[in-house]
Amino acid sequence: MDQQIPHINTVLSLGEFLRNYSRAGVDLGSKKLEEVILKASQKNPWFTIDHCNQALAWWGECLARDRITNWLSPYSIPTKQPKTVALVMAGNIPMVGFHDLLCVLLTGHSALIKLSSKDDVLLPFLLDYLLEVDPNLKAAISIADGPFKGHEAVIATGSSNTARYFEYYFKDIPHIIRKNRNAIALLSGNESETDLRKLGTDLFLYFGLGCRNVSKLYLPANYDFDPLFKAIEPFRSLINHHKYANNYHYYKAIYLMGGQDFIERDFVLLKEDSSIASPIANIYFEYYEDRTALFNVINENREVIQCVVSALGYPGELNFGQAQSPQLDDYADGIDTVEFLLKT
Repeated sequence: MDQQIPHINTVLSLGEFLRNYSRAGVDLGSKKLEEVILKASQKNPWFTIDHCNQALAWWGECLARDRITNWLSPYSIPTKQPKTVALVMAGNIPMVGFHDLLCVLLTGHSALIKLSSKDDVLLPFLLDYLLEVDPNLKAAISIADGPFKGHEAVIATGSSNTARYFEYYFKDIPHIIRKNRNAIALLSGNESETDLRKLGTDLFLYFGLGCRNVSKLYLPANYDFDPLFKAIEPFRSLINHHKYANNYHYYKAIYLMGGQDFIERDFVLLKEDSSIASPIANIYFEYYEDRTALFNVINENREVIQCVVSALGYPGELNFGQAQSPQLDDYADGIDTVEFLLKT
């Protein structure tokens, strides 16, 4: 199988390096990565050192031989003339665009990358590592400093507003255009303390900035918030982060001045709202009476929902704590990136 997957040994080398780093290795390479993480956190305060380390550790676990071969075994990856795929990367959480790059490389294509200004430190380090392991990859990886040229397909991730521009600009070539999405959680009121603690990770990891972070809770009527409040208490330290705190105090002031009802927990605001996407330092919630009707509401809003965390039996639901630990085949927006690239 390895022989059929382009660049797999180079990718596996990166995975081993990241796993060794996460296990507190002290070689020269890991020391350099520590410096890169510090630089990334200084340039973008949302990318804390802890969050960068968590993202790196997760990728280290993903870039293992069994996980990659199991992921790609259902596909037939032919040897063919590679095409240049433009990647417009997001920067909401550390290395969020790496999965697209991985898909491009392992299907034998070349990547023309437009880095997000919010994540232009960690990703170049990973690219440099790949090129150091295999200098021949220089023909397959390049970073665009200006407008794209010579691309034959595109994968672009941005806001719902920029998506309209992307749709028009790239209308004449094969493309995947991603818009704003968020995760939701469905609660029964019978969740264990462990479930609710794990839900806290779904809510607050990366400050809730990821498209897979839970931004909305669906709750049964007369839901008792006390167990949830107790479970998320370990995340209170988020309020010590100045950008997060600014969001908290801004929205609290907006709600107070507008006479809007909300629940305050000193570090997060809970507000009953029909919207799916909530601002940073906010959690929206909505009550439901009937599970069937709830599932219908979710189905009607699938275009803006990235994933569903629940134990209610919703099709494709994730276990609590798994929202920000996707498998390699958990494709953004439910669009199979590998299949798209193989058909391009």
